[in-house]
Amino acid sequence: MVIPKLILIDLDGTLYVGHEEIPGAIAAIVQLRENHFQLRFLTNTTTKSHGQLLAQLRGLGFAVAAEELISAPIGALLELRELQKTVNRPLRIWPVVADAIKNDFNEFEWDEQNPDFIVLGDIGERWDLTLINLLFRAMHSGAELIALHKNRFWQTEEGLNADIGFFVAGLEYVCSKTARVMGKPNADFFQRVLDSAGVSASEALMVGDDIDSDVGGAQLLGMQGCLVKTGKFRHAYFAQSAVKPDIILESIADLPHYFTEHL
Repeated sequence: MVIPKLILIDLDGTLYVGHEEIPGAIAAIVQLRENHFQLRFLTNTTTKSHGQLLAQLRGLGFAVAAEELISAPIGALLELRELQKTVNRPLRIWPVVADAIKNDFNEFEWDEQNPDFIVLGDIGERWDLTLINLLFRAMHSGAELIALHKNRFWQTEEGLNADIGFFVAGLEYVCSKTARVMGKPNADFFQRVLDSAGVSASEALMVGDDIDSDVGGAQLLGMQGCLVKTGKFRHAYFAQSAVKPDIILESIADLPHYFTEHL
């Protein structure tokens, strides 16, 4: 076990579920800071703005600095800024995202009829066949797809729900195109996080409840991966997965003790 300099921590399912803290999570974050680990908090959540996410974390009792929180929409915004440099006109986008984060993309021209890029995030109950066909036609006419993430499912207070990976994969299939995926497990997204802390992949550990996006994605880039048995963790899914976590814990509350044993 290589003791990391930077710990990347998933939010939903790892620090909290719904409006409830994972027992011991707040104390674990305090202990990790006392042990001088750098921390970054990552999320594929696309229904809340950066400010709303910060307020939620702080309201639950987590002390998080604004620069420590990196979401998938922020990753997409940075990507679009880079893409804007490659064209000699305003970049046209169609943000199919939650109302709460639409203003994050106001610096670009919005065009539902002839977009250069479709930015796709969580939109709840707004999915229907009409929207799917509008997206299909826009992509068939040349628009590229930027997906804020491609998660298969997520944990809710009512149980597991299918996530937007269902729609991203479907649009890729019917349009014979590959989406740019901005959230976990995208390597560029992880690299931006590493760069923000000035560490290499070998010096970082990703902690999360998603064996694919959190653990598997981190390991592909050369980071260590820690799977916690909270949130969306299901033993049957874990047992059949080809991903082998470097660390497996009951919850993030056990992480400081794990390091104490290995320091």
